[in-house]
Amino acid sequence: MDKLSAMDCVPCEGGVPPLSEEESASFLAQIHEDWELVENHHITRTWVFPDFASALELANSLGAICEEQSHHADFNLGWGKLVAVIYTHKIDALTESDFVLASKFDAIER
Repeated sequence: MDKLSAMDCVPCEGGVPPLSEEESASFLAQIHEDWELVENHHITRTWVFPDFASALELANSLGAICEEQSHHADFNLGWGKLVAVIYTHKIDALTESDFVLASKFDAIER
């Protein structure tokens, strides 16, 4: 996890080839085991909490990372849970930066 979390997300301007299934699987092995690769299109992770306020606190922390990296996840926030979905919107697929962002999320202590 340390290697990816030390990197910065690279802004995508399109024209970048998406990761192959093998590349995605290799990157997936480098992040927290709770991340799930979905149809080699996006990665998702769910955090569970005892209340809404805790989920919101993590959402705000993760959102700050997104702003810092200029790479934005989609979030589904509800009572007792937060779901993050990450992919590169510009190409509607996965790139290395998606796994970098996930690794930075993993580094957050809660």
